[in-house]
Amino acid sequence: MKKKLIGILAVSTLALALVGCGSKGKEETAGNKDEVTIKVGASATPHAEILEHIKPQLAEEGVNLEIETFDDYILPNKSLAEKVIDANYFQHIPFFDLSVEENGYDFVNKGAIHIELMALYSQNLKDIKDLKDGAKVIASNSVSDWGRIITILQDAGLVKVKAGTDLLTATFDDIEENPKNLEFIYDVNPELLTKAYEADEADLIAINANFAGGVDLSPEKDGVLVEKDNSPYANILAVRSDNQNDEAIDKLLAALRSEETQAWITKQWDGKIKPVSE
Repeated sequence: MKKKLIGILAVSTLALALVGCGSKGKEETAGNKDEVTIKVGASATPHAEILEHIKPQLAEEGVNLEIETFDDYILPNKSLAEKVIDANYFQHIPFFDLSVEENGYDFVNKGAIHIELMALYSQNLKDIKDLKDGAKVIASNSVSDWGRIITILQDAGLVKVKAGTDLLTATFDDIEENPKNLEFIYDVNPELLTKAYEADEADLIAINANFAGGVDLSPEKDGVLVEKDNSPYANILAVRSDNQNDEAIDKLLAALRSEETQAWITKQWDGKIKPVSE
């Protein structure tokens, strides 16, 4: 009888323990039921770093942010279109517009976040006045960057495009005047430009600030030629048209544009990367 009573008590205790665990699990689930998870694709620097910074802000708003890092310019938009991710943050406006046009993506530019200054760097050249005839200039194979680079060169008086050319969409074929007979090479992947710089493969190499920062290059300190501050090449938050009005997406944009985030961006990159809020 005593053994039977002990057995009953043991079973009862186990049952109560299981009920307690079950109740706790339900409470935790109920406590998290309002949390929304969104996945955002981003380049490693500075985009993913900025997203990591705003995670606590979003958590307070009930948004769990997951970040997927990409090392190319094709997969982030492809993944967004295929609904693998909910948004991406890696591209500037002309690249976005061109990608949408070429691929028929049903995307929306949710808003600009920051600008990464483009500059032309050189291992040996300090003053553009010393650029020799026939100098070699390397640019990326990203077509949407060509007009940006050509604009910098034209502002410096090194080239001139044909009349009526839209500089945002200009290509190297649009150059009409090239008084120094510059040789242009524009088949290099963007992420390999810093290697070309370190190997001293050209007299001038055009590198965007996010890649330049990886080898401690500053546009304003090290660039031989730097684009103007009124550049239209702001990096944006891109979403699909079917989720552009989601509350979690709105909270993401608000966190990226908050005064705290913008001040942090300016301080973190010492002005190399400039926040925007329009």
